[in-house]
Parts: sequence; structure tokens; C-alpha cells
Amino acid sequence: MKRIVTIQDVSCFGKCSITVALPLVSAMGVECAIIPTSILSTHTGGFKNFTFTDLNEDIPKIAKHWQEYDIKFDSIYTGYLGNKKQIDYVIDFISKFRGENTFVFVDPAMADKGKLYAGFNEEFPSHMARLCSVADMIVPNITEASFLLGIPYTEEYDEAYILDVCKRLCALGAKKVILTGIHFDGNKTQGAYYYDGETGKTHYYCRNTIDAAFHGTGDTFSSVLCAGLTRGFSYEKAIKIAVDFTVLSIEKTMPDRINHSYGVKFEECIPELIEMMK
Repeated sequence: MKRIVTIQDVSCFGKCSITVALPLVSAMGVECAIIPTSILSTHTGGFKNFTFTDLNEDIPKIAKHWQEYDIKFDSIYTGYLGNKKQIDYVIDFISKFRGENTFVFVDPAMADKGKLYAGFNEEFPSHMARLCSVADMIVPNITEASFLLGIPYTEEYDEAYILDVCKRLCALGAKKVILTGIHFDGNKTQGAYYYDGETGKTHYYCRNTIDAAFHGTGDTFSSVLCAGLTRGFSYEKAIKIAVDFTVLSIEKTMPDRINHSYGVKFEECIPELIEMMK
């Protein structure tokens, strides 16, 4: 059985980060170990007065203990990281646990719709860029890509622009890039654009745009994608499964969108996810 370790926060209520990654990676037949970077009573979108416990100093302690048992991973998958120190610890973790065939997958979760998430300052993207530089694959949205490169955010672009952004992201050190939420037809459709910095290969897969926004859809996409690639699926197949499952989870949630502000009902779609892998 393949094994992934995911390094990100735990929101005890709400569907994002580890509470999405753990069940979805497991459902895809991949063992999922975790390193929680912090614990929150809820996620930070739509909830007030949430509790927060920083677990920065636990990261190197967990790593040291695992080294004593020579624990190995097929993939290292990072998500939301809250500060520079966590990024430093994660980079150190990668250097210690990266084997010859270990796949390092970085979701630089820090921004959307042209703005950084609350709590991040203007220096944070430069630290996230350091983490991206040691990745085999990064999966930013267009906002995160803009911050990583220090270029203006735009919602108007063509494929030539997106390809150039991907090439510049690979120049940071990442071997492959998947840009999420990309559209080329006036936002009638959205999808994922793949670029291989080593071969120059590109691939784009999209679905009709759904006029809704739910927390955790990026984590849903990344978790399924990382698990698929870890299992050995082609990039085309893994991207298709990740996009289709994310869309299905959104569609399942739409009838209850008013009363369901904290995430998509991905649990109801897991049987379909298993079918998608066949």
C-alpha cells in the first residue's frame, strides 16, 4: 500500500485541510499519515471566536520520532501552513524524509480572488515560494501564482499567459505545475491546467462553471489529485478524477447551499470516487 503524509492544520468542525485529506486519501486506497500544524475549533471562514492552538514545535518532535523507526513515505503533501516557522520546519522535514522516489506535492494555500488570506502579510508569499522550490508539483490558483511570482493579479488572460505563468513557476524550482480554477471562455467553464517543466507537456481539463463558492473545495481537489498520482495514475487521469469529484461534491451540496456554509458534502460522493478509479 502506498503511503502519504499530509502536513496542514486541523479544523475540528468544518470541512477543510486534514479533515478533508484524511478521508479522501484513505478512500482512494492510500494510507494517510498526518502532521497537524495547528488545531482550530472551526475553520476561519464564516465562524467567529474560534479557538486556535499552535503546534509549531510539535513538527520537529514528530519527525524525530518517525526517524527512529525509519518511517518512509511515497508522497509528502503540504496544505495550509500558517507562518514562516512552519514552512521552515516543513522544508527540513522534506529534506529528511525525501527518498529517491518520494513525490513532494505542495498546495500553496494562502490566497484567493486577488487577496491573501487573513493573517498573512506581504512577506509570506516569498516564504511559500521557498517551499515551492523543493516541490515536484505545486497546485496554486491564479491568485496564489501571482503572489508567488510577484506579478499583478488578473482575471483576464489567454492560454499563452497561463503557459508563461507556469513556466515562471517552474523557474522557482518546482518540476510540474497545475493551475486551478482556470478558464479560457469568459468563465463559462473552469478547470485545471497542467504544465510539465521538464518535458514542456501541457494538458487542460475543465467542466461547466458552477455559480457557488464553498470552503474546502481546493483541499478536496488536491487530496484526490495527490492520492491519484501517488497510486500511479497518469496526470490526465488523476486531474480528471480530481476535477470531476470536486464538481460532483459541489453539485451534491447545491440544494442545501444556504444551510451548508462550511464545506461540500464530499462524503456522499465517495462511492462515485471509488467508481471513478476503476
